[in-house]
Amino acid sequence: MMIKQLYQSLTRTIVLSLLLFSAVAVTGKTLGVKHSLQHQADSVVRILAIGNSFSEDAIEHFLSGLAIAGGHKIIVGNLFIGAADLDLHCKNALDDKPAYNYRKIDVLGNKKKRAKTSISYALADEKWDYISLQQVSNKSGLAKTYEEPLPQVLRYLKSYVSNPHTQYILHQTWAYKQSATIPVFAVYDFSQIKMYKSITKTSKKIYYKYHFDLLIPSGTAIQNARNWFSDDEINRDDIHLSYLVGRYIASCTWYQKIFKEPALGNGFYPQGLTLKETELAQKAADSACKKPFRISSVK
Repeated sequence: MMIKQLYQSLTRTIVLSLLLFSAVAVTGKTLGVKHSLQHQADSVVRILAIGNSFSEDAIEHFLSGLAIAGGHKIIVGNLFIGAADLDLHCKNALDDKPAYNYRKIDVLGNKKKRAKTSISYALADEKWDYISLQQVSNKSGLAKTYEEPLPQVLRYLKSYVSNPHTQYILHQTWAYKQSATIPVFAVYDFSQIKMYKSITKTSKKIYYKYHFDLLIPSGTAIQNARNWFSDDEINRDDIHLSYLVGRYIASCTWYQKIFKEPALGNGFYPQGLTLKETELAQKAADSACKKPFRISSVK
């Protein structure tokens, strides 16, 4: 009789344990088990940039390779309109206009493109961990150009995102080539260093004023790299980054800020860069992440 009672007791215990485990797995309400398991199974960092050709230069080409080499999973999205400023992004958001080319890079580094895409579509496409904003390059050093559109864009994004933990990035862009003749360079008296100082002063002000979670100092990383590389090596034209070292420097800066680990020593670099060039590019990014608002003459 005692053996029978013991058997029944053990059976009830096992059944209750299984039911409790099932309830936890289904609801996720007990000790947050479901959330924990999903996080462990996924562990993908999702980044969306609302930008232009400068966000293309910085994140579309080498950031995924750096992440993969560093043992991370990443999805990169870029809503692209050439020369788009914050005023245009604001208008497109409020009008829900399908005006963007949407470029998306998956965890394996494969890129897909979707034309005629709205900001709302891209926001719903993933539970983004980070959303990046930037001003168009010629206005990036002019604080007054942020004041009207930026608060509206931020309110719009925060009302639409599905991830309550999304963080917001301010992308600090770079100064033009010193020999640039593009007319908008006149705002900075055709001076690269004046443009750089205006960008860093403005990015610091905007970062704190609008409570961004993260600042990516691509502008300072590029300026650091000008200690070793010529403008012709860093830029492919008056304003855009070169296909190899310029873009790689910006991507290293993003990598270090997003993953909170040094780009220096990461094994990924684009074919065509020497090991020395790779090291210098990584050092330029590392110094910028440590000192985002001033030039470092790193040895």
